[in-house]
Amino acid sequence: MKTSRLFEPVSIGNLRCKNRIAMAPMTRSRAGSERVANDLMAEHYLQRSSAGLLITEATVVSPQGIGWHDTPGIYTEEMVAGWRKVTDTIKPTGAHMFLQLWHCGRASHSDFHDGALPVSASAVQLNGDCIHTPLGKKPYEIPRALTVAEIKATVDDYRKAAINARAAGFAGIEVHGANGYLINQFLDSKTNLRADQYGGSLENRFRFFREVLEAVLDVWPGEQVGARISPNGVFNDMGSADFRETYLYAAKELDTFNLGYVHIMDGLAFGFHGKGEPMTLAEFRPIIRSRIIANCGYTQELAEQRIAEGTADMIAFGRPFITNPDLPERFKNNWPLNPAEDMTLWYTAGAEGYTDYPPYAPPSSV
Repeated sequence: MKTSRLFEPVSIGNLRCKNRIAMAPMTRSRAGSERVANDLMAEHYLQRSSAGLLITEATVVSPQGIGWHDTPGIYTEEMVAGWRKVTDTIKPTGAHMFLQLWHCGRASHSDFHDGALPVSASAVQLNGDCIHTPLGKKPYEIPRALTVAEIKATVDDYRKAAINARAAGFAGIEVHGANGYLINQFLDSKTNLRADQYGGSLENRFRFFREVLEAVLDVWPGEQVGARISPNGVFNDMGSADFRETYLYAAKELDTFNLGYVHIMDGLAFGFHGKGEPMTLAEFRPIIRSRIIANCGYTQELAEQRIAEGTADMIAFGRPFITNPDLPERFKNNWPLNPAEDMTLWYTAGAEGYTDYPPYAPPSSV
């Protein structure tokens, strides 16, 4: 049996996680057209509850934030009740569950919004092949820049979502500031061309992120709030020339909030824009006093290295958890992993490709 620091308990504020393995947030499109968490989703998370921390799939804070089919929300009483079923299922396992708060911004389409354009920091179109809408594959559109009044209203949507997350029984929340979604669109100079108090300087580009965090911290103590960033990311057509300056500034600002953790997508599984050397956890560790959760393409060996050297406190695994619901046990016992290469069932309805992966069973000696 393999032992390592990955299997040591670790605290996030007053929450004691039974190991240093987190399940990364992964969109799986099982919430149906009503966007309400359901029994199938509860089973999915229960199967993976040997992780110390479960971070939910990205969950939209408002109808305006929608950009994927059949993803869950947290803005109605029915959505709160649906998520409550999930958290009630998870609590006896000892895993802690955080709800990831999401707004897609320009990574959306008017088909999701009754013909209204998606919104962003600025009217900068996402350069991508296509987006899957309720009416099929379509080209991305030029988004509409949010007005200052609309930005304030969106901040309030995050506050209401934080209140609903408490009512739904979560142990905490994670603010999704990564992967080219709305907060990331304000932060990066590539997508933020504003000339008002939300654009231009680093301070201004971080302002929306700051206001969202201030809003949710009115509801939750800092130790039960996480924030996610992707300094090396190119997903959703991101990647600015001033990425290092931007994310070192963002890290210093995030540290002032005394959050439970900062979730850093430092890996290069989804590419790197190549303008300079990628950022590493070693650059963030001296700045961030909170727990650091590292993510994006980690193997067990690399995870153990990051924990041992102290640049990360937990490691979030995504794709390996899709086909290996018992991933921590497989790591601990050196059992082989099922590959996660077939994506054809990742975003479909039903149990197939979602809850039908069995835990490891040793080969029969018969």
